[in-house]
Amino acid sequence: MVILHRLSDFIDNYTVTNSSPSYYYQGRCPDGVLKLPRTSLVEAIAHKLMQHLAQNDLYCREGKMYGILLVELPTGEQRIIKAFSGLLNGNSIVEGWVPPILGRDEVALEEARTLAQLEAIKQEIITLKQLPQRQEYETLKSEFDIKLHFLSDRHQNYKQQRHEKRQILCQTLTGEALIIALEQLDEESRQQKIEQRRFKRLRDETLQPLQQIIETADIQIRELKQQRKQLSRQLQTQMHAAYTLVNFLGQSQSLQQLIPGGLPTGAGDCCAPKLLHYAATHNLKPLAMAEFWWGASSAQDKIQGEFYGACVERCQPLMGFLLSGLRPNPPAPFPMREGGESPSPARGGGVIYPLSLQERGRGEVLPIIYEDEWLIAVNKPPGLLSVPGRYRDRQDSVLTRLHQKLPDGMAIASVHRLDQETSGILLLARDRSSHRQLSQQFQQRQIYKVYEAVLSGLLTIDRGTIKLPLSADLQNRPYQQVDERGKFSLTHFRVIAREKDYTRIEFIPITGRTHQLRVHAADVRGLGVSILGDRLYGCVNNANRLYLHARELRFQHPQTGEIVHLQANTPF
Repeated sequence: MVILHRLSDFIDNYTVTNSSPSYYYQGRCPDGVLKLPRTSLVEAIAHKLMQHLAQNDLYCREGKMYGILLVELPTGEQRIIKAFSGLLNGNSIVEGWVPPILGRDEVALEEARTLAQLEAIKQEIITLKQLPQRQEYETLKSEFDIKLHFLSDRHQNYKQQRHEKRQILCQTLTGEALIIALEQLDEESRQQKIEQRRFKRLRDETLQPLQQIIETADIQIRELKQQRKQLSRQLQTQMHAAYTLVNFLGQSQSLQQLIPGGLPTGAGDCCAPKLLHYAATHNLKPLAMAEFWWGASSAQDKIQGEFYGACVERCQPLMGFLLSGLRPNPPAPFPMREGGESPSPARGGGVIYPLSLQERGRGEVLPIIYEDEWLIAVNKPPGLLSVPGRYRDRQDSVLTRLHQKLPDGMAIASVHRLDQETSGILLLARDRSSHRQLSQQFQQRQIYKVYEAVLSGLLTIDRGTIKLPLSADLQNRPYQQVDERGKFSLTHFRVIAREKDYTRIEFIPITGRTHQLRVHAADVRGLGVSILGDRLYGCVNNANRLYLHARELRFQHPQTGEIVHLQANTPF
C-alpha cells in the first residue's frame, strides 16, 4: 500500500516563493518552542488534493478534516503523506492514507461493545421521553385547568350575587325571616365549595397515577444519563491508555500519560497526530503541514475547502510532545526603547512597549503596548482584523500574527474586538482563567473605554448621552441599524475641539455593540454626523482611513487585582 506520495502526484513545476507561512503548528517542550509551518507549497498541494476529493463521492458523504504533511526522506527526497480524521465511511484504514495510531485495534472490541451500549441507552432515553402518559397527562391537565377556571368564575359570580342579596335582605327583612334567608345563602356557598373540592379531588385522582409514571420515568432517565456518562468516561480512559504516540526523539507515551487530566473523545484520531506519529515512526523529517475541511459544513461552522489550525482541545495539547526532536525556534527578542533602554514596568506587573514590535519575516508592524505572563495588549493599526475571518483572504489579523510570532502564541485568545478600520488598544489573554475573568468584566460593563474620533461636520452641543437600540440589517451586512426591537446600547460623548468643518470628539461607550459608535454618530436620532472616513454610514469625504481610535482601556487585572490603565496616543 503506497503511503509516501511523490510531489509530482499533486503538482508540476511548482515555483517556491518567499512568502511567509500563513500558520504555524507549534508547541512547547523542554528545549523550547517548536514550530512546523503551513507554507504556500503545502497549501498548493492541499488544493490539488481537494480537487481529487471532489471527484469521488466517497469523500463527500461526510464532513471531516483532512491533512497533508510534506516530509523529507533520509536520502533528501521530499514526499507527501496524507491523513483523515477519525473514520472514513466507517473505515480506519484506507489505501493511500496514513493508518491510525496504534491503540485503536486494542480497544476496538471494547469500543464496539460500549458504543452499542450507549446506543441502547440513547434509545431507552428516547422511549422514556416519548411515553404516551406524558401527552395524556398534559392533555388531561389542560382540560382540568380550563374546567376549574370556568368553575371558579361561575362561583365568583354567585358569590357576588349573594353579597348583593345579603345587602337587600338586611334592608327588607328582620327577625326569623332574615335569619332563614341568610342561612340559605350560606348553604349555597357551602355547596359550591364542596363542588370545587370534589372537582379538585377528581383531578388529582386522575392525574396522580400518570404523574407517578412520569416521575419514575424521569428518575430512570437521570440514572441512564449517569450510566451513559460513566461508560463514555470509561471508554475514553481505556482509549487514552491504549493510544501510544511517538515523537522525533523516539520517545513514546500514551495519551493518558501525556494529559493525565483527560482529553475529549477522539483525541489521537485527528490528522495532525496521525501524520506526525507516522513520520516519527518511519524516520521522516517534517517540513510543512496543512489541514483543511472537506464535505458538509460542521456544527462548528467549518467550511469546505478552508484551512484550519490545530484544534484547541484535541491536538494543541499534544503538539509539544509530537514535535519534540525537531530543532526549536529561537525565542523572539524583546523590543527596546529608543536609545537602547529596556522596557519599563507597568502597573499590574507587566511591561509597556512604547515602540512598535516588528513582525519577524514581514514588513508590517504590530505595536505591543502592554505585556505580562497573563495578558498582552496591542495598538491595532487600521485595516487589520482583530481575529481571522472565515475565508482564505481574511486570515491576516492581530490574533493570527501573535499566534505565529510569540512562543505561547497558540494559547492567546481575544477578549474583545475592534472593527477592522478602527485603530487602538486591543486586549488579549494568554490563559483560560484570565480570558474568562476579562470576558466577565466586559459582559458586566466593568471595563472603562475611551475612543477618540473626528466627525465629518460641526456638532453644536458639547456633551451628552446617546441611547439607541441596535440590530443587524440582515439584508445589508455588515450594516447595523437603529431598531426598537434591537439590543440596548448606550454611549456618553464629549466634544474636545472644533476644527474648521470638523469636530473632534471623545466617546465613552457603556455597551459594546457592533458598530455602536459609528451608528450613534451617524444616525439622526444620535448625533446626526458620521465619523470622518466612515463611508458605510454616509461620510462622503475622501478620507484615507476611518477616524476612530480606541485611546484608553482601564480594567482590573484578572490575576493581580490591580487596576491597569492603558493608553495609546491618537494617530490623527
